[in-house]
Amino acid sequence: MKEKVTDLKGALRLLRPGDKLALGGVGRNRAPMALVREIIREEIGDLHLIGREKGMDFDLLIGAGLVRKVSAAYVGLEEFGFASNFRRAAERGEIEVEEHTCGTVISALRAGAMGLPFLPMKGVFGSDLMKIHDDFKEISCPFTGERLLAVQAIVPDVAVIHAQRADRYGNVQLKGSLFEDVIMIRAARRRIVTVEEIIPHEEIKARPEETTIPYFLVDAVVEVPRGAHPTSCYLCYGSDRDHMAEYAGMSRTPEGFREYLERYVLSVKDHGEYLRRVGGD
Repeated sequence: MKEKVTDLKGALRLLRPGDKLALGGVGRNRAPMALVREIIREEIGDLHLIGREKGMDFDLLIGAGLVRKVSAAYVGLEEFGFASNFRRAAERGEIEVEEHTCGTVISALRAGAMGLPFLPMKGVFGSDLMKIHDDFKEISCPFTGERLLAVQAIVPDVAVIHAQRADRYGNVQLKGSLFEDVIMIRAARRRIVTVEEIIPHEEIKARPEETTIPYFLVDAVVEVPRGAHPTSCYLCYGSDRDHMAEYAGMSRTPEGFREYLERYVLSVKDHGEYLRRVGGD
């Protein structure tokens, strides 16, 4: 097995301008925030973001002017209100928004993971999604004649998730709710996993049943403690509600967002300095 350990800058050699980028986690849970901030510092743009229920990770990249298109079921800050950068960019036509349901995003990624051109599913009939989606087609079940929806596969160029632990080869232990993280890793062409800690390979071998993602599905692994902050990481830390409230308030105006970006992203050289800036250890 080949060692996959690198730093954030090294991992981002896998991401190119114009790529389809799938980001793991859901809402305030286990978003790969350290890598998102590094993308902004590296100014990798023209991105097509893919996810299901997304929040601050998408909103930061959109506010930084690095996003061309969004494919998602939801982008918002949950109890903290609207994702203001997303809303502004969508209303002004600065980004293309491809609206999905949670089910269609997952089915599209699952089709990509299975190497299929599409997957059939039920639902969305009676909504306007059929009118606006070239990637949705009505089909008939060849066995029963039932009316079904064919959802075209999504194959991200790069998928990024945050997990609790991995070894140096990229065998990943992802604990708690998996969301669609494993599916998007399997669907993507290139895969980056940031983790709370890199553990000895012997610990992985001792508990093979805990390996959620095997080494051959990972191209780069990066150790970034508290790398999901201010979102949560199960068994490690909860979401930083105070910081998320600060972000929600500052991002309500373009000027406030630029101040946030300068304070917490652009003026800090790396993740360690970011943690010190926000009062982490």
